[in-house]
Amino acid sequence: MPQFLKLAVAQSRTLSTGTQETLSALSSTTHDAAQQGIDLLLFPEAYLGGYPRTCTFGAAVGARDPAGREQFLEYFHSAVDLGDTPIGAGEEWIERQLPTAKDRDHRGDGTREELERIARSSGVFLITGLVERAAGSLYCAVVYVCPKLGVIGKRRKVMPTGSERLIWAQGSPSTLKAVTTTIRGVKLTLAAAICWENYMPLLRYALYSQNVNLYLAPTADARDTWLPLMRTIACEGRAVVLSANQCVRRRNLPAWIAGVQSGEDKAEEAADGGNGGFEKESGRSGIVTTKTEDNHEITWPSPGGKEVKTPVSPGLTRATGTSPLKNSMNAATDKQQQPSPLKGRRTSVVTKTEDNHEIVLPTTPASTGVNIAAKSGDDSNDDFVCRGGSCIIGPMGEVLVGPLWDVEDGGLLAVEVDFEDCERGRLDLDVAGSYSRNDAFKLEVAGLDINPPP
Repeated sequence: MPQFLKLAVAQSRTLSTGTQETLSALSSTTHDAAQQGIDLLLFPEAYLGGYPRTCTFGAAVGARDPAGREQFLEYFHSAVDLGDTPIGAGEEWIERQLPTAKDRDHRGDGTREELERIARSSGVFLITGLVERAAGSLYCAVVYVCPKLGVIGKRRKVMPTGSERLIWAQGSPSTLKAVTTTIRGVKLTLAAAICWENYMPLLRYALYSQNVNLYLAPTADARDTWLPLMRTIACEGRAVVLSANQCVRRRNLPAWIAGVQSGEDKAEEAADGGNGGFEKESGRSGIVTTKTEDNHEITWPSPGGKEVKTPVSPGLTRATGTSPLKNSMNAATDKQQQPSPLKGRRTSVVTKTEDNHEIVLPTTPASTGVNIAAKSGDDSNDDFVCRGGSCIIGPMGEVLVGPLWDVEDGGLLAVEVDFEDCERGRLDLDVAGSYSRNDAFKLEVAGLDINPPP
């Protein structure tokens, strides 16, 4: 007997006006989805609290800029407080067994209660990415919100990627626990892998081992390589895969990202006693610029404002100059490199701030028709800093709907899925069972039972 559910992903962006406004937008989107008969809805990574794309937080190796600390303060305040502990209280938090203040009936800032209200009033099973504040640290997290039972699970990203590691703490692997629910008679075992956690084979296997039939992948990755990864996971796990990403133009980044400038006189010395690459007298650092064979410039600061005598690879040239360390991704274009004569190569655009700090960005391949590099005038505000790419994949790896590109607001992808297709796919592949050779290969995850939940 077919087991159909209508699933959806929301390509919604964090509103620059604040977390409460974004929470209201989540409510509107969820209730609109309910009107379309949608049973379950996924929102992107860090939807509540925001993904601080392009923000450097004034950080370099061995140095932090005070203006960057102001940016982090803004970001810290935009995160939500769910009332959990830094280490993660697990079932105690889910079951509301943690102590509360004497004058309050709940922990946190009320975001959990509001999400539960939205799910209950709409009848939609809700999963959203968010930035969670617990004591003095931030975590990239996902919550599962049932219309009947409220929050039935939460997990924190165990491996932030690249610069995310500066602002997000690592979550406990015990939160990789799958959750179960039944919607209209269809039993679901669902779990989430956040963004580049999906590139961690052992993490994926920890989810497969729990017999997940609905695999959630909220993300911030809009690269062309993302869709093939989602198709691989669906085929590999014989699961339905939902992936939601934000689509954002530069003009819709928060003001504290787009507008904060780090002053020359605000650079602080590194904690190890060095000057962090800043000239003590002038507050300026030197830069080294190299050019590749296809005329792509790469620029970085040199120690102490002096020219770095590093060998130049064949086809590279080097130049030096000075500039303060600034976060100014929305600076006006000063010059643009000539297109590369080599087919298939990417060109670059060089921008300069008022104080002569160069920022070099690659343009996207011509085939995409989108140039993410800064342009002169107000047109630069229309550039996409993330193009989206949300999608839904079937359990044999087939694309059911999407990817959705360049839709910043109102993007909702929905499809009806027969979950018996997951079982049909197990005829020839069950990577955590008949195709696992579990007599020879073993996986253990600290603090997590990876057996299928009851």
